[in-house]
Amino acid sequence: MEGRGGGAGAPYSPRTVDEVFRDFKGRRAGMIKALSTDVEDFYEQCDPEKENLCLYGFPNEEWEVNLPAEEVPPELPEPALGINFARDGMQEKDFLSLVAVHSDAWLLSVAFYFGARFGFDKADRKRLFTMMNDLPTIFEVVTGSAKKQSKEKSSVTTNQSIHRPKSSSKGRGSDSSKHSKVMPKDEDEGMDEEDDDDHSDTLCGACGENYASDEFWICCDICEKWFHGKCVKITPARAEHIKHYKCPSCSNKRVRP
Repeated sequence: MEGRGGGAGAPYSPRTVDEVFRDFKGRRAGMIKALSTDVEDFYEQCDPEKENLCLYGFPNEEWEVNLPAEEVPPELPEPALGINFARDGMQEKDFLSLVAVHSDAWLLSVAFYFGARFGFDKADRKRLFTMMNDLPTIFEVVTGSAKKQSKEKSSVTTNQSIHRPKSSSKGRGSDSSKHSKVMPKDEDEGMDEEDDDDHSDTLCGACGENYASDEFWICCDICEKWFHGKCVKITPARAEHIKHYKCPSCSNKRVRP
């Protein structure tokens, strides 16, 4: 008989933080599969004419739609009951989003059930939650918001890199690294005051003002002049998608993001 805990075989009981996290990732992957790549099969199995059905995810990255466990209390916390009843009463994407939210809640409850059962202390619980929280939720994956957040996070990370405009840009070629994202002074570790002085004579090709360490700058690949991002209407996020930047003077065409 296939158990709700770990799939086929003997009862499955992860006992360490890493084991519980692997269990969480496997169940999560299975449920994401049900709501994305296997969505047609999942949707068909959620027949509103049947009894209360649940979506289960297993540590081996598989999933199933089935009746709740018969024993009371069950071996593990139960997923949301009766997900099939809502299938035909709402738009498919809304139905899948609803199931995704309940699936996220179930994954948390299962993971911390193991934590409580095996006596995880405060540090262990915090470590487990941090590891889990570093992954997008099922809801974020199913609705596509995980990709959006990933792009925003990537932009923020790159915008904090320690690239600065040089007073002379000769010899830099057309390397896209010239799209410089500058950190504020208080975050700019490893760069001394002399380095600030080296760039103090860099002037914006648009407004003629000096370089400032807390401003975003971008360099034209044609004339190799540096510009304040705000002067040429280029944001750090948009610069991430520009392979070769042409300033307004070098191109009458609008740069595509």
